Amino acid sequence: MKAMILKEFGGVENFIIEEIPQPQISENEVLIKVSAIGINPVDVKTRKGLGMAAQFKRSQPIVLGWDISGVITQAGKNIKDFMQGDEVFGTINFPGVGNAYSEYVAAPVNQIAKKPSNISHVQAAASTLSALTAWQALVDTGNIKKGDKVLIHGATGGVGNFAIQIAKYFDTYIVGTTSETGLSFAKELGADEVIDYKNQRFEEISNNFDLILDTIGGENFIRSLKVLKPDGTIILLPSDKSSEAQKEANKSHINNYHHILMHSSGKDMDKIASMLKTGSIHACVDKTFPFEQLPEAHKTLENGKIKGKVVVTL
Repeated sequence: MKAMILKEFGGVENFIIEEIPQPQISENEVLIKVSAIGINPVDVKTRKGLGMAAQFKRSQPIVLGWDISGVITQAGKNIKDFMQGDEVFGTINFPGVGNAYSEYVAAPVNQIAKKPSNISHVQAAASTLSALTAWQALVDTGNIKKGDKVLIHGATGGVGNFAIQIAKYFDTYIVGTTSETGLSFAKELGADEVIDYKNQRFEEISNNFDLILDTIGGENFIRSLKVLKPDGTIILLPSDKSSEAQKEANKSHINNYHHILMHSSGKDMDKIASMLKTGSIHACVDKTFPFEQLPEAHKTLENGKIKGKVVVTL
């Protein structure tokens, strides 16, 4: 099978397409013929030698990627709920080695869900890691509930756009921060208020938040603490800024500070699949690239100004 190999950590010029053996599956895995691959900021960080790079130090060849949608071609002998021909999607082995930049992927059955028939493989691949992150942050960690006032930073990014939609599903009041070019997009997603972070200071416009999702960190996190209710919850995503955030939360006597790292979960994917099926959420795909142009997909994501997701097709 063909795979996009990373010869060494660094720039996109280190990617090369090679033929490698198809993966062998265990009794609790399925083999998936990949139709679409979701590209995330963590993919870019890992390619540079940051992010999840340490997980790949012993992997040869290095095949990045986690988000896939495709068709099961083989099922392990212990598999009962999935069969050959099922269309499935999910985030594979995160945090860990997913080997998703390839024609076939071996996936633990407890990390995937059946793809709703009303969405394409491109839309499904776009509704994996980012949607899981938003769900696990707001629902599993933030215990979001009807009537909450929620602040979402980076509202039009990969995680942010799903976070707005999930928060809207729970009937909350949503304030989102984004750039000027993303204001109307955030409104379309369901934000009640949208703040242009380059020209406005969110802490001067709105406060008393029950729940804050910070996809940025640093100074943005410190300012966010000022608008959090005394019993509110603030969740940080960037791992490289978590230690600093913990110190600031302690200084401000914030008890409900959490840093989370998304983990693969078929159970959570089932929730997302159900919402996609009913139209409660939808994937926002900004750009798609053929597999041969995967390096270009990395460059596009790295350059920013993306509204939603970048997806590669096979």
